[in-house]
Amino acid sequence: MGYGGKWRERERARELRAQAWTLQEIADELGVARGTVSVWVRDVDFTPKPRNRGAASQRPHPLHLAKLAEIDQCREEAAAWVSTWTERELTAFCLGLYAGEGNKTKSMVGLANTNPMLLLVFLTWLRSEFHIDESRLRVVLYLHEGLDLDAAVTFWSDLLDIPPSQFGKPYRAAADPTRRSRKHEYGCATVRYSCSLTIRRLLALIEAVTYRVANPG
Repeated sequence: MGYGGKWRERERARELRAQAWTLQEIADELGVARGTVSVWVRDVDFTPKPRNRGAASQRPHPLHLAKLAEIDQCREEAAAWVSTWTERELTAFCLGLYAGEGNKTKSMVGLANTNPMLLLVFLTWLRSEFHIDESRLRVVLYLHEGLDLDAAVTFWSDLLDIPPSQFGKPYRAAADPTRRSRKHEYGCATVRYSCSLTIRRLLALIEAVTYRVANPG
């Protein structure tokens, strides 16, 4: 399907979630796994469908309605702003993402994140900006004990369009009751691309942008 092939399903899933569809209803509608839907829509605010407990309990609180209206306005303003972006501005965004989260070694491009969309955006940009040898892309997963490794590999492989054969040995985090209890269902993925020229060009762009911002004159 290609690394950008599921954008339409993701956007439709987010629209349906905003309309208070359940995860299973969305999964059935789009023909995808419930876990995939969960990742796509986890930051979407919605008003749950009210249970039949009387008319009074079905009325949303005014403060909640005001919050939803404010979120909608912010999203509309953001969408209008992003709609005028050029390729250069997208590049600046990806460079900022890499400057904050990326690997700074001189031989390999590497970016780790639990947010699937950030990794997808960066990898999509990397593929379009540089001549990538797809066979040299690698993925390593950081996964808590008890989570389904096969499901995680399938999820990240489908999303990033990198075959499972190019996934390295995963790191399994040992259970620790003193640490946070929330576990990302598909773990944290690290995308790596071994190419000294690509990382040098990437770091040079970050350096140039940083200097330009710091010295606007």
